[in-house]
Amino acid sequence: MPEPVNRITGIAAPLPRANVDTDAIIPKAHLLTIHRSGLGAGLFSEWRFDDDGRERPDFVLNQAPWREAKILLAGENFGCGSSREHAVWSLMDFGIRCVIAPSFASIFHENCQKNGLAAVTLDEAALAHLVACAQATPAATTTVDIKASRVTAPDGREFPFTMEAARRQALLEGLDEIGASLRHDAAMAAFEARDRAQRPWIHALPTA
Repeated sequence: MPEPVNRITGIAAPLPRANVDTDAIIPKAHLLTIHRSGLGAGLFSEWRFDDDGRERPDFVLNQAPWREAKILLAGENFGCGSSREHAVWSLMDFGIRCVIAPSFASIFHENCQKNGLAAVTLDEAALAHLVACAQATPAATTTVDIKASRVTAPDGREFPFTMEAARRQALLEGLDEIGASLRHDAAMAAFEARDRAQRPWIHALPTA
């Protein structure tokens, strides 16, 4: 089950590139596992490292203090490409707890919800302001308040955002789709009991 997410305060790393696909987020060489731990090492690995495995100093997540970022400031259509859930796992294993972008690819957006990664949509002007703040004062913190649906920039400027009520509640309570369904366990059990009484033949075990 995902961990509950209420408020995220941390360093925001600016990566305002459009159409960053999942193969860039976690290249296919890192997809040979279903384990989530350790995938942070492969996050943006072809951008973070050269062919000899040395860090590229010009990449944002290789620079202090952005290598400690909890928030990623991304461009439009972030997470396009394949549906690999590893993309979300690698971001979270690296330490990213929220991605802010003007838009997200739909499957990536759903994978964020399933795993408790906050995907916040802001318009390009708001994102540009956050990026400018991050570049001007890299160590300053940005706050994403899920309950209040508000992003507060390092300079105090606030940007409201919208999020589906069910998606916001899932983040606040740490629920994935299974966890959300189990909240209705009593109602489902009551329905099954009524149905068993009304249509016992449906529930009868097959005979050999």
